[in-house]
Amino acid sequence: MSDLLTPAAISVSELNACARQLLEQNLIGLWVGGEISNLTRAASGHYYFSLKDARAQVRCVLFKGIAQQLSHPLQEGDHIEIAGKISIYEARGEFQITINAVRHKGLGQLYETYERLKQQLTAEGLFAQERKRLLPTSPKVVGIVTSLAAAALRDVVTTLRRRHSGIEVIVYPTAVQGTGSERQIAAAIETANNQQLADVLIICRGGGSIEDLWSYNEEIVVRAVAASHIPTVSGVGHETDFTLTDFAADVRAPTPTAAAELVSPDLTHLRQQIKQWQNHLYQLLQQRYYDASQKLDWLARQLKHPQQNWLQQHQQLADIEKQLHLNMYRHVRQQQQTLLQLQRALYTAKPQTNFAKQYLQQKKIQLQQNWKNVLSQTQQKLQQQIQLLAAVSPTNILARGYSIVSDQKGHVVRDGTKLKLGQKLQIRFAQGERSVQVLPEHQQSDLFDQ
Repeated sequence: MSDLLTPAAISVSELNACARQLLEQNLIGLWVGGEISNLTRAASGHYYFSLKDARAQVRCVLFKGIAQQLSHPLQEGDHIEIAGKISIYEARGEFQITINAVRHKGLGQLYETYERLKQQLTAEGLFAQERKRLLPTSPKVVGIVTSLAAAALRDVVTTLRRRHSGIEVIVYPTAVQGTGSERQIAAAIETANNQQLADVLIICRGGGSIEDLWSYNEEIVVRAVAASHIPTVSGVGHETDFTLTDFAADVRAPTPTAAAELVSPDLTHLRQQIKQWQNHLYQLLQQRYYDASQKLDWLARQLKHPQQNWLQQHQQLADIEKQLHLNMYRHVRQQQQTLLQLQRALYTAKPQTNFAKQYLQQKKIQLQQNWKNVLSQTQQKLQQQIQLLAAVSPTNILARGYSIVSDQKGHVVRDGTKLKLGQKLQIRFAQGERSVQVLPEHQQSDLFDQ
């Protein structure tokens, strides 16, 4: 009786499936913190490890796609916080977490945020080198975005006054750390751009911990620096400190003092340059004066009185006229000699036509005689050929009593045995033609009977 009231047993797979469903439906949105232990990276790129604390541990799996999004790979002993699907691997009945997000505790979490934002802004091109602008070589007004109480402000102003006392300074005061400081910094940069009074903008503060400098890693500040129309110099912290503002600015200075040195020309150095240019200009002008003086002396020696020039030109004209007459005389004499030579050559080359005429007349008579002989011989040959043609002419043969028998197609009949009964033939005589028909031998009469 008791067996009837006992519930039926379920299979292990049904138990694991039920447990998995309960866990996945009720443990949602939790972050779990602990230390990485027994870390294994499979050839597929997936991570398998245990997340433990002082009293317990849980199996975790991090698939390749999520692992590739981490700023740096997981390591044994890292203290991390994870979020994901809390469930049971039914095949083995193991409680595990399938991770979809990882963050490091404390500074590790800040670094993770830093790296994630850096990658995002890099992908957008905010840190691209082609966006960087050159700083003005001689700015008249330098804007400074920092706290009025900051030691960095005193260092920057002191350096600017030392290097170039003529530079005007405009301070855009802002908090440099603490809650809300990032919005103040971004607002100060925006104010400087709206006023358009400064030729270059220094964003600076002194050194500190990563938490103290964190305002300069906030996205609002980085985007404000990148969007600035005024060239920017980042001088945040010490030389070893790097913030995202450093990457967004046109120039990164290791310290606030170095930033002031970058934007301000050294007045002493400028004076030395001016002195060098002055000496160089003096040398150029002096050399120009010497060259001009020598050219003036040479031109003075070339300068002559107009009458002297006229006499010289008159003499030159007379010489040219004399030379022209001499050249014309020589040319005429040369042409006369050439003409004389041509006359002699023409007389020498004159053809003798009398002998040629006699020879031509003889050849004419000879040609006429030859023509008569050829004509007579040709006529004789023609008569011979006519007589020969008449001798073999079929007409003359027919006149001697012969006849030509042909069929209706005009073919001459040479073999009588090949004729057929009833075949019509054509007989040609010396005078006229007759049509006949082949008949049997007993019916044929003498074809030539009258």
